[in-house]
Amino acid sequence: MSTETISASALRAFVKALFVKQGATDADALVIADSLVGADLEGVSSHGVMLLPMYVDRVKAGSMRLSASAEIVDDLGGLVVMTANHAPGQVSAQAAVGIAIERARVHGMATVTVREAGHFGAGAYWARQMAAQGMVGMAFSNTRPLMPAPGGAKPLVGNNPLCMAFPSQQGLPVIVDMAMSASAMGKIRMADIKGESIPLGWATDASGKDTQSPAEAIKGMLLPAAGPKGFGLAVAIELLCGALSGGGIASQVKPLFGDPAEPYNCAHTFIAIDASRLNGGRGIGQQVDNLANVIRHSEKAPGIERVYAPGDLERSRRAQHNDQCCLSADLVTRLRELAQANDVAFVF
Repeated sequence: MSTETISASALRAFVKALFVKQGATDADALVIADSLVGADLEGVSSHGVMLLPMYVDRVKAGSMRLSASAEIVDDLGGLVVMTANHAPGQVSAQAAVGIAIERARVHGMATVTVREAGHFGAGAYWARQMAAQGMVGMAFSNTRPLMPAPGGAKPLVGNNPLCMAFPSQQGLPVIVDMAMSASAMGKIRMADIKGESIPLGWATDASGKDTQSPAEAIKGMLLPAAGPKGFGLAVAIELLCGALSGGGIASQVKPLFGDPAEPYNCAHTFIAIDASRLNGGRGIGQQVDNLANVIRHSEKAPGIERVYAPGDLERSRRAQHNDQCCLSADLVTRLRELAQANDVAFVF
């Protein structure tokens, strides 16, 4: 499959201009752009600019409200509940993370949960912001039902991602970012765009039969990572987000690529722990670095050149990309069409 290399800076400017054209403020458009392009730079293309056509469809249909902003509806000091009012997920997440950091400085830790929210991109983008402030940062989200219970044949809960970022003294935070399915739906959509098959064990077709066809998987179900363990964690995150916020749970969260006029209605939870105040004010950065270095320098299996600590691979990809995003030619064509339809310059 052919690809095209595009400057990340230019791509970020294009995404920002596209959302400003739809009515977003410069600040809101920039955080959306930075989130999406950052995912492409780190090789997480399932959460990158491939989402733009869907986002714009939702804006035009009214389910993603660029004029909306997040509001606090319950304030218990170290526990805050917000409504996103169906603003873009990145916009409400930025507000929630800011409050989580501010309140954790006061209370030692803080939880901010958000209902009536939209897709917020890659969880690492938010957890990393908290780690940069010396905090353990956690970001969770629920999604529409995608996974069956072990032995079941009906999707009941989403693949519900979690991300945890631990601050590092060396500036290399340990970041664990994953969904509870064997693979994210975004990766399956990317395989469909590229005309590639998917591995067995990722998903089933609509009847519950294991499939290697991304098109059938999109109409079917994702399989939980590690079977009942992944499903159990997905249920826990479902409640941590949906129940804690008083927001959508299970089928109340709608398909992201479904009816663009119907709000996505997911929920998010962000947790910040002010680790900088621990260990006599030294924080936990040294311990984080010690464990990460043990992992990096551990004995390698035959044929393996490097062992990565969690978060290293994404940083390595970003460094190797050198401010360049490698996109499929099909996706670039779709972006050009999107630009033309919205009278936004796309010159790369």
